[in-house]
Amino acid sequence: MDDELDQIRKKRLEQLQAQQAGLQQASSEEIEEARARKNAVLRQILMPGARERLNSIRLTRPEFAESVESQLIALYQSGRLAGQISDEQLKKLLQQITPKKQNIRIRRR
Repeated sequence: MDDELDQIRKKRLEQLQAQQAGLQQASSEEIEEARARKNAVLRQILMPGARERLNSIRLTRPEFAESVESQLIALYQSGRLAGQISDEQLKKLLQQITPKKQNIRIRRR
């Protein structure tokens, strides 16, 4: 009886593991497809110089680059972008988006 129960448990565990592996593979494929769609839209939005600038920003500040990409895609989808964005236009946009650094002075007595 215990052997039968152990076999049933073992089979169920194998089924669950196989199911989990299938879900992980499907989710990674979905993520890859979404990334490909996003890159295709960015190629439509940005000129080559602007794409290079955004890629170099991604190396140092990946979260910021992701945020900028999301904002650009939202502008494009809402129809508020007229044509492709050049490197100069992207620079201006980045200056507007980047938070200003505040000078903090500490007085010590």
